[in-house]
Amino acid sequence: MSFDDQHWFITGVSSGIGRATAEAALAAGHRVVGTVRRNEQLADFENLSPGRATAVRMDVTKPATVVAGVAAAARALNGRVDVLVNNAGRGLVGAIEETNDAEAHDVFEANFFGQLRVTRAVLPFMRQRRRGHILSASAVAGFTGFAGLGVYSAAKAAVDAYCEALALEVAPFGINVTVLTLGIFRTRFVLNCSKTRSRRRPYAHTPAGKFREFIGRLDGRQPNDPVKAAQAIVRIASSRNPPLHLALGRDAVAVMRRKIEGVQRDLADWEALSTSPAFASSPQTTSAYGE
Repeated sequence: MSFDDQHWFITGVSSGIGRATAEAALAAGHRVVGTVRRNEQLADFENLSPGRATAVRMDVTKPATVVAGVAAAARALNGRVDVLVNNAGRGLVGAIEETNDAEAHDVFEANFFGQLRVTRAVLPFMRQRRRGHILSASAVAGFTGFAGLGVYSAAKAAVDAYCEALALEVAPFGINVTVLTLGIFRTRFVLNCSKTRSRRRPYAHTPAGKFREFIGRLDGRQPNDPVKAAQAIVRIASSRNPPLHLALGRDAVAVMRRKIEGVQRDLADWEALSTSPAFASSPQTTSAYGE
């Protein structure tokens, strides 16, 4: 793959990091197909770079539109998808007990199953050419659980895990995978983030309740710039040895380090108990986990 001439497919390009990434990729000379959910957004995106920017309507939560959208993108890119950016998603604020089944289902549809559908639909094009790079937007809340974001954290953690497995599965085909662990960015995500319909009084002064109030005051104060994130994503997509995990934002780096240090402490402090269930004569079985 020529890193000077890439064909990109990005979900969710109407605003935020998706839009910024599309603009950065176009500025770097690449062709970009981006997905939008409304007809009036089609021309707006294509006007960014007539002839190199193509918009398709797609809703990652609707399987039929994913099939049609990926097919349209493949036609626009002459069957060549070098870079897939799974960006589309949505947030949900609320304690786990406050979250009903429908709300949890919707968050998993948008953040996990939507990515899964798009990835599966794009992979045949990458496998055929034995090259490609899949970058999937996760979040620092997917790397470690946050009070007040429990179900959203679970959906993003599912993204982390499936991408780690996917990286092992598609490496023989020359395809790279990168999980983008996003910190808090100055986008419309905070304004568009849903809140659970239930608000239980016992959680009002707990970390979950305080987070609900915190995120309501966050707009305009987010510490990270989506334009700079987009530039980093374009740079990684041009790397010959990209990372499996890329933290974006100082807050993301700090939280990931704190989680890793905590896990290492638990392993060290409790190793004797952790290893005690093994049969005395059992062989090492790490190879079963791909190591």
